[in-house]
Amino acid sequence: VQLQASGGGLVQVGGSLRLSCVAALNGFGDYYMGWYRQAPMKQRELVASISRGGDTNYRDSVKGRFIISRDNAKSTLYLQMNSLKPDDTAVYYCNTLPGRDDYWGQGTQVTVSS
Repeated sequence: VQLQASGGGLVQVGGSLRLSCVAALNGFGDYYMGWYRQAPMKQRELVASISRGGDTNYRDSVKGRFIISRDNAKSTLYLQMNSLKPDDTAVYYCNTLPGRDDYWGQGTQVTVSS
């Protein structure tokens, strides 16, 4: 199973993007889910997470700018990204929390130009 993220693109500083991830997981609603990102020459990092019940957590650098949400009926995870900065440039992935090796998809590229 691979989780396919989409919605990335090229955006100017201060712009917005909405990422989606369709997760073909049985019982999607039972999984703790997360958005991750990996910038060039850097390790993959967790950006935001959401529990089965909808509790959310964010890394400090995106707090107040990013919003993670889920639609369990559609088995879909979302990431609304606002006020984007050049440091947000990365490939974004969705996965469970913790991430499973066999669930990493190709991700979606987000590039923020200054």
